[in-house]
Amino acid sequence: MAAETGHTAKEIIAIRRADGESRTLAASLPRLVLEARRVAANVIHGLHGRRRAGSGENFWQYRRFVSGEPAQNVDWRRSARDDHLYVRELEWEASHTVWIWPDRSPSMAFASKAARESKLERTLIVAFALAELLVSGGERVGIPGLMAPTASRSVIDKMAQAMLHDDADRLSLPPSFVPSALAEIIVLSDFWSPISEIGATLAGLSGSGAHGTMVQVVDPAEESFPYSGRIEFVEPEGFGAITAGRAESWAQDYTARLALHRDQIRAETSRLDWLFTTHATDRSAAELLLYLHAGMQVSKSGARTTTIRVGPAA
Repeated sequence: MAAETGHTAKEIIAIRRADGESRTLAASLPRLVLEARRVAANVIHGLHGRRRAGSGENFWQYRRFVSGEPAQNVDWRRSARDDHLYVRELEWEASHTVWIWPDRSPSMAFASKAARESKLERTLIVAFALAELLVSGGERVGIPGLMAPTASRSVIDKMAQAMLHDDADRLSLPPSFVPSALAEIIVLSDFWSPISEIGATLAGLSGSGAHGTMVQVVDPAEESFPYSGRIEFVEPEGFGAITAGRAESWAQDYTARLALHRDQIRAETSRLDWLFTTHATDRSAAELLLYLHAGMQVSKSGARTTTIRVGPAA
C-alpha cells in the first residue's frame, strides 16, 4: 500500500518479506500455526462437530485433477478422452469439500502501525484456523493448485508444508480449476486486482455451480488513508513508487475509488449468489472465523444470505 518517508523501515521489511521466499515463511509459520490453533479452539468450544462416517459410494461427477494429488487418484479411462486429467469424485466427497485460497502475493505483507499483524499473517491465521474448524466438523479442505482436499486432523501442518515447498509465483487470485457443484470456496485476499480479473476468476470458480465467499483483508490504513505531508507510496508488486507532496489531498479521491472498487466486487458476487465481506487487521481473527463458519452453514441449508460486513464501515 504505502511507505512513509522517514518511517519506512517496518513497511519496507514487510514488503520484502512478502515476496514468498520460503525462509521467511518458515520463520513465521510456527507462530501462525499456534495462533490459528488457539483461534480455532476458542471457536470450536461453542460449536458441535458434525462428523460424517464413511467416504461415500455413489458416483457424483468427474473433476479436474489438482496439482499435489496422488497420481493414483486419476481416472485414466476418463482422462484419455481429452487433454486433461480427471478424478472420479464420490457424492460425499463432493458435498463436503471446502477450498480455501489464502492470497500470499507481495501486497499482502503490508502492515501499518495500527495493525495487529500484516495482511499476510492474518490471512494465514484465518485460513489455518478455518481448516482446523472444518476438519473437526467432518469436512475436507484443499488449496486450489497446491493441496488436494483432505480430512486429516493434521490439516494445518499439511497446509503449512504445502506452502513451504511451493516454488510457484505468488498469485493474488486462485488459479483456474473446476470445483464440484456442491463445493464451497473461500477466497482471502486484499483484492487489489483489476475488477476484470476478479470478475473472470469469480465466473470461472462458479461455472460448475459452486458457491463461496470472497473476503477482502485490508490494513486499517488502507481503509482510512491517514497520510499527510510528503509521502512515498511503494507498489510492492513491481510497479514502482510515486511521491505525493501533500498526501492528505489524495484522501477524498482514494476513498471514492475504494468504495467504487468494492461496489464492483459486490455486484459481481451478488450476481452469482456469492458472499462478499471485508475484514480489517485491527479486528479480531475469531470474528471473521465465526462469520465464515456461519456463512457456510447457511449455504449447506440451501439458502444464501445478504452480505454482512466484518470490520469498520467502508
